[in-house]
Amino acid sequence: MADFYRFLIINPGSTSTKIAVFQNEQEVFTESLTHSPDDIRRFDTIYDQLDFRYDLIRELLVTKQIELNTFDGVIARGGNMKPVVGGTYEVNQAMLADLKVGVMGEHASNLGGPLAHAFAVAIGVKAYVVDPVVVDELEPVARFSGTPLIQRKSKDHPLNQRAVGRMAAQQAGKRYEEMNYVIAHLGGGISVGAHRRGRLIDVNNALNGDGPFSPERTGGLPFGSVIDLCFSGEYSKDELLKKLIGHGGLVAYLGTNDGRKIGQMIREGSQQAKLVYQAMGYQIAKEIGAMCVVLKGQVDGILLTGGLAHDKLLMAWLKEYVNFLAPIQIFPGEEEMKALALGVIRVLKGEEAIQYYPNESKILEGLS
Repeated sequence: MADFYRFLIINPGSTSTKIAVFQNEQEVFTESLTHSPDDIRRFDTIYDQLDFRYDLIRELLVTKQIELNTFDGVIARGGNMKPVVGGTYEVNQAMLADLKVGVMGEHASNLGGPLAHAFAVAIGVKAYVVDPVVVDELEPVARFSGTPLIQRKSKDHPLNQRAVGRMAAQQAGKRYEEMNYVIAHLGGGISVGAHRRGRLIDVNNALNGDGPFSPERTGGLPFGSVIDLCFSGEYSKDELLKKLIGHGGLVAYLGTNDGRKIGQMIREGSQQAKLVYQAMGYQIAKEIGAMCVVLKGQVDGILLTGGLAHDKLLMAWLKEYVNFLAPIQIFPGEEEMKALALGVIRVLKGEEAIQYYPNESKILEGLS
């Protein structure tokens, strides 16, 4: 294979579509297209936005004089298709069908595969997704919730977690598949995963009410109190969901999800802001400790990443709680666009096998 690759990368979010051009692992262009509430409201479903977003991306590329025929592939953030093992997937018709209906839920990331496919067809190349949000490598014992009515599921930040795991392993002169890590993604949602030799064997469901509270989400809650809220008659289902996901966590307690603003509040003497922020750090630390137990104490490192990893105050608090468990490394921010490019490069160079969707059978293989 050639040793030079040029990729168009597409990362759709709820109110934006981020575009990047990579030459090998180097980003040479990036821009985020912002979509107003009025833009989004006129569509009945997320999938209905496909042509709208495609046209905006195409217009941007024309404006920037970026020729489509220069790309060797198109890569996108993976959405809510059926659960899969981690890796790089070529977009196929089965994936497109499942993303269209949102078999695991509605989210803007469901547009990633269809957008990549549409551009890839126009160019005459392949489309890919890497480590989609539904990566599920939980061991059988981790799937039990306590009732057969509910099974624990994996919904977290596998793309950034696994990318950081590879970075840390490379710094140690080893491969991610040789290491045991506890990795905490600290963003609008917070997920803490146990990575054992290249597999994400346990992780809190960062979207649907599990683990620490975060800037925008409540995390795990006492279920009796939640049931009382559901039947109180004060809230509709949609209203309550918004209070728990999007308007929970720091937003609910302090009116903001911005760690910088909360830091300013603390510096100005707000004891309430300090206590709430400490409580979030306390819950994150407990989840890290739990994942160290999952790995039976055989932990090569605790890796902290995401936007909140920039916050020195929060990082100091976490270190106080967990630095006795394993060495701590901090990787502030996230490099999802680069992680997407690197995932495909590993496949094209023969360093990693391509995965085929759907591969539900592989989820249950070797996870005892």
